[in-house]
Amino acid sequence: MISEHSKLLTVEELQMASAILKSVSHPIRLQIVDLLDKNSYLSVNEICYKISVEQSLTSHHLSKMRQSDILGTRKDGQRVFYYLKLKSLTNLLACMAHCMDNLKPQ
Repeated sequence: MISEHSKLLTVEELQMASAILKSVSHPIRLQIVDLLDKNSYLSVNEICYKISVEQSLTSHHLSKMRQSDILGTRKDGQRVFYYLKLKSLTNLLACMAHCMDNLKPQ
């Protein structure tokens, strides 16, 4: 059922939404999005440390999300810092947390 405040998405909007969901549809990527929501800028090494994942794998996921315009970068000398460019993804995480709560046995 569609609430009175919701609108139907166009085919183009649905295709964009699908591309975004595909870009974050991995637990490590969702973890990175959540981490960058809570920390404005983090380097690859900081991200690796906080999520306990090897640098090569972390860099792979960061690259994919950067190509999809989900993440942005800022350089400070030799270091590259990542930030969440598509801030509205935090709403998706909140929605998913709510859905997970509803899936728990009562």
